[in-house]
Amino acid sequence: MSKSREKVVGVVGLYDDPSSLLRAAEGVRDAGFTRWDCHTPFPVHGLDRAMGLKSSPLPTLALTAGLIGVLAAFVLTGGLNALHYPIRIAGKPMLSWQAFVPIYFEMFVLFSALTIMGSLFVFCGLGRWHSPLHDSGVMSEITGARFAIVLGADDRMYSQADAKTLLEATGCRDIRPLVQFEEEDDAII
Repeated sequence: MSKSREKVVGVVGLYDDPSSLLRAAEGVRDAGFTRWDCHTPFPVHGLDRAMGLKSSPLPTLALTAGLIGVLAAFVLTGGLNALHYPIRIAGKPMLSWQAFVPIYFEMFVLFSALTIMGSLFVFCGLGRWHSPLHDSGVMSEITGARFAIVLGADDRMYSQADAKTLLEATGCRDIRPLVQFEEEDDAII
């Protein structure tokens, strides 16, 4: 027989319009929280700036991986053409890169795409099987017409009373604890 135990993992503040969410995000950012996030039913212009987010490293990673792909394609095609199987055709030089431009392009795209996909798994925290937001019923409201700020309990500045006070100071009227259910199994096997 299994029992479930509740563990508070944060606080959720729900807002009715994007402008109040923007003001609240600025307030939470200025308070010094680092482990928090905003959830909206549609993109809100200026939310990244209000949250104080840095620019993403994804473009730099994609370009670097693409250039590594081009280099790998150049070494592969040039090495095969000039070193391992040197066949002079129509008086062309052994390292004739112009014939392999499509391969360079395809390797650029392949390496960039794989890097972006892998980076998104890491940066977005994908691969988690469970999120307490889904069990709490909050996401069904957010995907409809509400906006939310979630303050994580793993933040060094977090205390439930202070988080609630901060959200109230930003104008939030609907504040809920974010609870995660942990299963305890009493079975022997």
